[in-house]
Amino acid sequence: MKNKIFAALGFAILTFFAAVTASAADWSDTFIGFRTGTDYKQTGNPDSIKKDIISFTSVSGYSLGQNFVTVDLLMSDRTDPANTASPGTSKGAYDADLVYHHDLDFGKLFKTKIDFGPVRGMSLTAGGEYETEDTMFAPATFKAYVGPTFFLKVPGYLNVGVLYYREWNHNAFGGYSANYGGGINVRFDPTYMVYAAWGIPLAVGPVKTLFEGFANYTGAKGKDGSGIETKPETLARAYWMLDLGSVFGGKKNVWMIGPGWEYWHNKFGDPTYEAGETRPPNTQVNPKTSTFVAALEWHF
Repeated sequence: MKNKIFAALGFAILTFFAAVTASAADWSDTFIGFRTGTDYKQTGNPDSIKKDIISFTSVSGYSLGQNFVTVDLLMSDRTDPANTASPGTSKGAYDADLVYHHDLDFGKLFKTKIDFGPVRGMSLTAGGEYETEDTMFAPATFKAYVGPTFFLKVPGYLNVGVLYYREWNHNAFGGYSANYGGGINVRFDPTYMVYAAWGIPLAVGPVKTLFEGFANYTGAKGKDGSGIETKPETLARAYWMLDLGSVFGGKKNVWMIGPGWEYWHNKFGDPTYEAGETRPPNTQVNPKTSTFVAALEWHF
């Protein structure tokens, strides 16, 4: 319960901070979102998990670039139990995830137009992510990254970056894997991350829709907390969002709803092993997530 209270309090504080930051910007797009899916997967658990996710996202621009911050509060069903004193009676776990990054626009910084081939601009991207969940595994992960991002010539936006990536992790079980090179606190090897983020408008007659999402490919990063060699990790989310204002004659770009899909292979860098599959010693089930998602956004 204490972790849930801290997660909710942190969510509220970071939401307030992001709102204040956006109010001081030249422009901003801020929304509260909800998404839900029934086929999420968790390391060490072969079963499908239903997750309801509340998010706060704010993108804001100023004279030299832009800021991006998103806070997710993920609520699992009982298939992914929280860590309690009464095993078997627990409700689902809570997971809090904060992402922040800043783009320093080279064209604005040096007062020059960057335009070559498919590229219409460049930035230096730097940021990080913190995530924790109140399960028995008790993960606490911090990620940091920096590198160039290219803005491509498409309607809306399509940004592609190649980043230097570093990760640190805490888990409750690492001490049991000391003989395999594992540990409770892990500093992973430096690696790379290639990412893409997009928001491309698609008109269907008078109806406005938006194809939006992101995809990350992160290289192997050495041994994890169980002493297992990691593999490249792929995480992608994509949504096709309908602007309800364009359908019902209301204000546009306020209420968005639509289907989505999430894919996560080699989650956390651990090799994907499905239930019943032969695995090396000291490895556990780590099924990949491939789930339909329903999403709703309120922009303000």
